[in-house]
Amino acid sequence: MTPLAPVSRAARLLLGIGFFVVFVAAWAAITYGGMVPPLFLASPGATLVAGWSLFTEFNFIGDIAITVFRVVCGFLIAAAIAVPVGLAMGAFKSVEAFLEPFVSFARYLPASAFIPLLILWAGVDEAQKLAVIFIGSVFQIIIMVAVIAAATRRDLVEAASTLGARSWGVVFRVIIPSAAPQVAETLRLVLGWAWTYVIVAELIGAQSGIGHMIMDSQRLLDTGQMIFGIVMIGLIGLVTDVLVKALNRRLFPWAVI
Repeated sequence: MTPLAPVSRAARLLLGIGFFVVFVAAWAAITYGGMVPPLFLASPGATLVAGWSLFTEFNFIGDIAITVFRVVCGFLIAAAIAVPVGLAMGAFKSVEAFLEPFVSFARYLPASAFIPLLILWAGVDEAQKLAVIFIGSVFQIIIMVAVIAAATRRDLVEAASTLGARSWGVVFRVIIPSAAPQVAETLRLVLGWAWTYVIVAELIGAQSGIGHMIMDSQRLLDTGQMIFGIVMIGLIGLVTDVLVKALNRRLFPWAVI
């Protein structure tokens, strides 16, 4: 238990699994022990049965696929716009002075508050769902990327300028390579936020997706299906997070990620 001391990969895996074991054991004790009625909290076994019925009777795999599609598309659109804008803000103080007040203002606006307007403007089809994810992600990515780019070591920038690099040469040869590992890690973190935005978007006016399934289950008072849907979101997010983190390590082996 030494502060900041590393642990082995095996120990990290065992500790991580251990928490889930303790959590499920506590959940089972509460539900099977009768402390909470099944109407309010389904047991682990009932949740697994409800999940099996979702896959075998209600095409839940289709709901998962459409939700993943929405998250990936909305997030990629936001990242494609936000990363260049954030790099420009971090690299050039004039761009930062022009954009930073608006970006700082916009990033505090909750994406869910735009849902009524987006339904009015774009209806309840895919454009509305993607817009919610875009609004919830783009401004966060911009400001975080700008901070990362602005933290580039000044001596590297001055060395490149001394060697004859012009403004955009400094950006492409110094700032972007220096910021890339942290930008990739920022995108990994914001991808997790995108999942919360898509579920909120699917709770209103959706005909498919995990959020839509959770709302249908709520109307039927089926807590097993609701819990299973929530657990699936966490599992998909965990797998995605592990894969993206592994990709970042492969792309940027020199960085500590």
